[in-house]
Amino acid sequence: MKILTPGDWPDYELIDSGGGEKLERFGARVLRRPEPKAVWARSLPADEWRRLADTTFTAGVGLGQPGREDRGTWRADGGRRERWSVRFQYQRLDLRLRLGLTAFKHVGVFPEQAPNWRWIYDTTRSLPVTAPRVLNLFAYTGGASLAARAAGAAVTHVDSVRQVVTWARENMTASGLTDIRWIVDDALKFAQREARRGSVYHGILLDPPAYGHGVDGQRWKLDENILELLQTCRAILAPRDSFLLLNLYSNGFSALVADTLTQTVFGPARERECGELALTDRFNKRLPLSVFSRVRL
Repeated sequence: MKILTPGDWPDYELIDSGGGEKLERFGARVLRRPEPKAVWARSLPADEWRRLADTTFTAGVGLGQPGREDRGTWRADGGRRERWSVRFQYQRLDLRLRLGLTAFKHVGVFPEQAPNWRWIYDTTRSLPVTAPRVLNLFAYTGGASLAARAAGAAVTHVDSVRQVVTWARENMTASGLTDIRWIVDDALKFAQREARRGSVYHGILLDPPAYGHGVDGQRWKLDENILELLQTCRAILAPRDSFLLLNLYSNGFSALVADTLTQTVFGPARERECGELALTDRFNKRLPLSVFSRVRL
């Protein structure tokens, strides 16, 4: 089992963590926001956190309620814009990602995903297929889609929220890429339709939430629906020279859960690995944020 961190990324740094919060630099901006997993003590004093943070998120009354626990409000120093950009580079991958202050404490980029972007890029390029087809479900603002597209894939990007699909399109344009197929739809329903149509993909990327709703109000609950989704993906993933990446943020799912899920659904694999994605602050405290399972057939 691996523990992976973003490594060298000039436009991102986890400065400190603890006390249920994290202090991060995105480009020239320093953000302070809640992080329930940071149960240890802060390394920097409170006045240094206040001095460094130019943008702070305050949790709202929904804290602790399913579907509302990330809601709240941002307070930014005068003159700070709600939108700005960061750059991510790896080999010939050069992403320009737009960030914004949302009502859910998120900013449009999950920096711990950087190791997955590198893996997607390398794995897509290694396939013995011209323009391999890659499907990204629950695709959010498109970092993984852009990594696959930059590696030469024909990418289908699926998310149920039209606004974040528009956001992903902006990231594509800013990154100098073109021709991603954009779909606003429920991930499971779309995959099921693709199975009925006999569609085949060489790569599938999955980043499902713990709970959510589709375009038409379809209810998604990870522990109830993940097996069905993976079984559907098995029907549309090429049986060889293909790959699948499953990323999970649910606190109740470990890396071994993710790995056992993919093992039972996809069977023997040419390569298989699992682990955690984490951020490391200046004081060498590691903050785990998601788990993954990667499979190459």
